[in-house]
Amino acid sequence: MPSVVFAAPLLSENASRMIAAVASLPDVRVGVITHDPFERMDPALRERVAAHWRVDDILSPDQLAHAAECMAPRLGSVDRLFGAYEQLQVPLAEVRERLGLPGMPADVARNFRDKDRMKTILARHGLPCARHCLACDDATAVAFADEVGFPLVLKPPAGAGALHTFQVDDVRGLGEALRVCAPASGNPVQIEEFVAGDEHSFETVSIDGQAVWHSLTHYHPTPLDVIRNPWIQWCVVLPREIDEPRYDDIRRAAFRALEVLGMDTGLSHLEWFRRRDGSVAISEVAARPPGAQITSIISWAHDIDFLEAWARLMVYGTFAPPTRRYAVGAAYLRGQGGGAVQAIHGLKAAQRELGSLVVEARLPTRGQTPTGSYEGEGYVILRHPETAVVEQAVRRLITLVRVELG
Repeated sequence: MPSVVFAAPLLSENASRMIAAVASLPDVRVGVITHDPFERMDPALRERVAAHWRVDDILSPDQLAHAAECMAPRLGSVDRLFGAYEQLQVPLAEVRERLGLPGMPADVARNFRDKDRMKTILARHGLPCARHCLACDDATAVAFADEVGFPLVLKPPAGAGALHTFQVDDVRGLGEALRVCAPASGNPVQIEEFVAGDEHSFETVSIDGQAVWHSLTHYHPTPLDVIRNPWIQWCVVLPREIDEPRYDDIRRAAFRALEVLGMDTGLSHLEWFRRRDGSVAISEVAARPPGAQITSIISWAHDIDFLEAWARLMVYGTFAPPTRRYAVGAAYLRGQGGGAVQAIHGLKAAQRELGSLVVEARLPTRGQTPTGSYEGEGYVILRHPETAVVEQAVRRLITLVRVELG
C-alpha cells in the first residue's frame, strides 16, 4: 500500500479536488502538507486523509522534509511526494532527492521552472521560441530592446499564469515596466520578444520519457491581451480533432521540448503560439497540471475524471489513454467596472440559446470580490461533438452575458 504526501499552500478548492483524487486510488494512504490547519479541510475529505502537517513556509525544502519525516510513522512510510502548485516544483524535487524518493530530480525541475534556463535549452536544441535575455539591470534590458526591437514582454523568470507580465511597445513603456520590476542581481527580469499570433496550450502525459498521450486547446484571445483589456472575457476551446496534420509541427516540437528538458513521468502543460506566418513558437512549459479549468475541460471531452487519471499517473506511473468524444469550451465571466459584483446580465438569453450545451458552470455571486485575473469571477463549460459548434457557442455566450461591478 503506497503512502503519498501531497503538498499545497492552501486547502483551496482545486487543492482539495486533487487530494480527493489521490485519496480515491485503491490502497493508498494520503498525507497532506499545507499552510492551513487540518480543521479547514472539508470534513468528508478529512476522513480520507491519514496524516496532515502544517508548515509556515511551504516553499522551504527544510520544512517540507521535516513534515514528510514527521508524518512517515503515521503513514507507515513515504513513497511519493508531489504537488501541483507551480512554485513548489523545485522545493519538492529537492526534498525527494534528500529523502531518496522517486520523481522528477531538482535539475530537471529547474529546467521547467526557470523560464530563461528553459528557453536557453530549447534554443540550444533548435526548438522554436522567442529571443530572450535575463536582465539584472536596466542597461541590459535597454540593450536587448535595441537589438530585438519592440514590442517586448517582461516577466519574472519563475512566473506562472501571466502574473506580473508586461507588454511594452516603446522606450517609454520599457522604462515604466523597469520601474515596477526593478531588476537587480537578486531580482532579475525575463525579457522576450513579443510573439504575434494565436496562443494555445499543449498537454502531454509522459511515461519513462515517452509521450503516451496529448491534448491541446485554443485561447481566445491570448491571456496577455485579456490582462491588458479589462473588458475582454476570455475563452478556451479544446477541439475534438487534435491529430490532424495541421498540428504535426507543434506535436514534434512539444515532444522534443519535453525530451530535451528532461521530462520522465508526469503531466506537462506547454503554451505555444501559431505565428502569423504559420510557424510555431513555444512560449513556456510547466511540469504540472494546467490551470484555468483545463483539467475539467479534458475530463468532459473524454467522459473521464482526468484528475484521478493524473493522480494514478503520479502514484503508479500508469495511464490509460482515453477516447476523445467531444469538443469542449470554457467561457470566463469577467466583471466590468469597479467594485464588487452587482448583477449578471443576459443569463436568461444565454440559457435559452445555449443551455443544452452547458455541462458545468460557476456563476459569479452578488457581492463577490473580483479576482483581478483573466479567469474572471466565474465560468461556463460547454460541449458538443462538433468543434465549430463549441467555438461559436463560447463566443456567443460572452456576448450575451455581462457581469456588472459597482
